[in-house]
Amino acid sequence: MNIQTTTEQGHVPVIQVQGLEKSYKELHVLRGVDFDVARGSIFALLGSNGAGKTTVVRILSTLLKPDAGAARVNGFDVVTQAARVRESISLTGQFAAVDEILSGRENLVLVARLRHLRDPGRIADDLLARFALTDAAARKVSTYSGGMRRRLDIAMSLIGNPPVIFLDEPTTGLDPQARLEVWQAVRELARQGTTVLLTTQYLDEAEQLADRIAVLHQGRIIANGTLPELKQLLPPAKVEYVEKQPTLEEVFLAIVGDDSTAGAPTPTTRATKEAR
Repeated sequence: MNIQTTTEQGHVPVIQVQGLEKSYKELHVLRGVDFDVARGSIFALLGSNGAGKTTVVRILSTLLKPDAGAARVNGFDVVTQAARVRESISLTGQFAAVDEILSGRENLVLVARLRHLRDPGRIADDLLARFALTDAAARKVSTYSGGMRRRLDIAMSLIGNPPVIFLDEPTTGLDPQARLEVWQAVRELARQGTTVLLTTQYLDEAEQLADRIAVLHQGRIIANGTLPELKQLLPPAKVEYVEKQPTLEEVFLAIVGDDSTAGAPTPTTRATKEAR
């Protein structure tokens, strides 16, 4: 099946999915999934547990073959050109795949050596700096927080500069502060030109990170668009004036502090009234 479509800007999407189907005996997990991902963007596949998000990622990363449909990643067919696809991607699963006995730097150097790259030490140091882990470079990963481990895991995935990275529920099990750290790391990936496809069941995560959001429900994409486009699917909101209450996240950060916004006024210090 030829799926060489183009985006509105005339560029071929870096990820193209058309009519993907996958079943396990009588269980139909994917029932015809279609979406495109623009190069250098963050695309969120949003859905509840069991919606089929991980199955899509496993197909796109060549770990699983579809029953029907077609998909291309970086211009290569995921079935007939699987080796070329694997050269173009990196996959970070739901749990950090790091060696806790080694230090953060040793983890990175090991992966760089396994990939037969020149100057693995320089590669490790560059990634440690990029993900704000330089101060913890010599510490064993067993002493890292959840957010630090996840950032290290993502850094390891970037060794070799893959143009596409899949993040399968990257903040599962993390505390609020660690989630913010991972979000910042994901934004940095896109700023550096990496195409990111992330799966999530957290609505706020998709809202905060994604350029486009596709809602996967019962094996089908039922909505796909930017956040403003998705909001237009609802009827106009009734305007009421209410006192704005701080979110739990704002309360948490105001209490424990947030290094990334040090010195900035916290939302809880501002008494405001605004339209819902």
